[in-house]
Amino acid sequence: MPRDPRHDILFTPLQIGPKTAKNRFYQVPHCNGGGYRDPSAVVEMRRTKAEGGWGVIFTEQTEIHPTSEITPFIEQHLWDDRDLPALARMAEAMKSHGALAGIQLAYSGINGPNLYSREVPLAVTGGPILTFTSDPVQARTMDREDIRNLRRWFRNAFRRSQQAGFDLICLYGAHGFGILQHFLSRATNQRTDDYGGSLANRSRFLREIVEDARETTKGELAVSLRMSLHEAGPYGFSNAELRDFIAMHAELPDLWDLAHGTWENCSGTSRFTPEGGQEDLVRGIKDLTSKPVVGVGRFTSPDAMVRQIRAGVLDFIGAARPSIADPFLPLKVEQGRTEDIRECIGCNICVSGDMTGAISRCTQNTAFMEEWRKGWHPERARPKGESGSVLIVGAGPAGLEAALQAARRGYRVTLAEATGTLGGRVARERALPGLSAWGRVADYRTGQLAPLPNVEIYRDSRMTPEDLLAAGADHIALATGATWRRDAVARRHLHPIPTDPAMPLYTPDDLMAGRIPEGRTVALYDDDHFYMGSVLAERLVRSGNRVHFVTPAVKVAEWTDNTLEQATIMRRLLEIGVEVHLSKGPETIGATEMTLGCVWTGRQTALPVEAVVLVTSRQPDDQLYQATKALDWRAAGIRSLTLIGDAAAPGPIAWATYAGRSWAEGLDTPDRGDTLPFRREIAALAPGLSLLP
Repeated sequence: MPRDPRHDILFTPLQIGPKTAKNRFYQVPHCNGGGYRDPSAVVEMRRTKAEGGWGVIFTEQTEIHPTSEITPFIEQHLWDDRDLPALARMAEAMKSHGALAGIQLAYSGINGPNLYSREVPLAVTGGPILTFTSDPVQARTMDREDIRNLRRWFRNAFRRSQQAGFDLICLYGAHGFGILQHFLSRATNQRTDDYGGSLANRSRFLREIVEDARETTKGELAVSLRMSLHEAGPYGFSNAELRDFIAMHAELPDLWDLAHGTWENCSGTSRFTPEGGQEDLVRGIKDLTSKPVVGVGRFTSPDAMVRQIRAGVLDFIGAARPSIADPFLPLKVEQGRTEDIRECIGCNICVSGDMTGAISRCTQNTAFMEEWRKGWHPERARPKGESGSVLIVGAGPAGLEAALQAARRGYRVTLAEATGTLGGRVARERALPGLSAWGRVADYRTGQLAPLPNVEIYRDSRMTPEDLLAAGADHIALATGATWRRDAVARRHLHPIPTDPAMPLYTPDDLMAGRIPEGRTVALYDDDHFYMGSVLAERLVRSGNRVHFVTPAVKVAEWTDNTLEQATIMRRLLEIGVEVHLSKGPETIGATEMTLGCVWTGRQTALPVEAVVLVTSRQPDDQLYQATKALDWRAAGIRSLTLIGDAAAPGPIAWATYAGRSWAEGLDTPDRGDTLPFRREIAALAPGLSLLP
């Protein structure tokens, strides 16, 4: 169907220096956990976005020199000419469907501990390395020769970028990670020479680098500046100072790329940051320059995108996470299929891949980073195998994804849900404070399943083992979910602890079902360490409870460091009056108190409470699977009986949707034996070297 005329402006070309972008969809640089380790996986991920219609596609952060690397994070390298083949393949993939190919060049300065290269870190002003990991390393203040060397290293990177076939260069000076921001910010620039002091002096290096880029590439590559919108603190590069800088250098780059001052703020989760959350910081900047402006805001609605452009806020719609959740977002808007957009839910599971040194994944787009490794595609399905029908029991995230992918492959799908609501845990969690966007996981899949003629969905259909054997399906997947434990068993306690039955005990399942204590003193024990404990604490406060948050960790919700929200969660809990007890866990639960033990000393203290909420671990609901497995199910003509998702091993929602996709992709696939279920790349030995001493 034709696109909505209101969206036409999103498809008007726009000049970026010597290059022309075919539309206004601009995939800003984003990491993915692949970097130098998984180049083919990263190449195919970007090629998929090109196929999906993006006008501009960028690499991730690309480190230009070994004196500035951020191990343990796995980013791209452009250290010497040996890095060119992988990057050339990436540029070719980006341009394969008419997009402009961009490379983000980074020198991390005081953020680069050099744990791999073991080089002495260099910074605008020396001091302790500023990273997520508090490395016990300091950087040396650059002298004038160091600055001349750094300019040479950038020129080398410009030359190599052009050789690799890129169209645009992005100079990274945002999120506190780039040397350019370090020069501009009085927080990190305390120099007294002509590179410090006034804003004009602090801008000197950036001006020199842009001039070097134009000279080295003969003006054939466009140059963008990725700038911090606002750096907090009395010495930070504030939004007001950014506007002064842009007014002073209005025509310096070919494009202004604007992002919030910290990565945590720039990529805030939907729990704390709405779509378009940076608009106030960007509005009015276009009036200061004739050059185009791109900004981000987890944009998924084309109407919101159009408003940004027509209101003169942005020229390009920048996207990282929305481009991950749906690489085909531009094409769907162009084809008038906005109802098919797989909207980002803002959970930041994608970020956790980079933060943990693992491959990234996406809750919504199960094919993300599996395009090359497993041959998965976000839109195209492989033809089905020789069998014809599947039965999926449980319509949570795993079951819905399994049903959708199996149906797209051409199987006849029966989906049976024991309750009257599709979505499983997502249907319950979306009602919790700040998690409404997570409902998109269910909404997208139910919306895509509804019109498919080869899908039958049955609600309020609790199945028995006999029902499964009589269903006549070739393959059965049991996605029956999991329930939260009531006995404190998790990481600290591997066995149940003594508990007086007189103490009212609650689990997340109780609270999500509406069984919530009111007006009491409640101890919430969190040994899960993800989002659930803090969300429920907020829910309890809303019900008039005084809440004690108890955790054996040294910080609340410690795994959310990997989703960039731990500090925000801590701040929220303190602001709403939650009392936090760190490095403590319950030893016993009495009738009127919880006995807490210090994880370091074992010293015990009594905490008087009137109710306890346990957010610990989950028990798979696998009884139906175990009972059916005990029968002669093969004699009933069933080819495979598989437990998937939380029913197999509880995990985040992204683990469940991935499990559903993996099951559907594996239907009628020959047994691989001991071969790996995915492709990988292995570093080759350099010529002339031996493993022997």
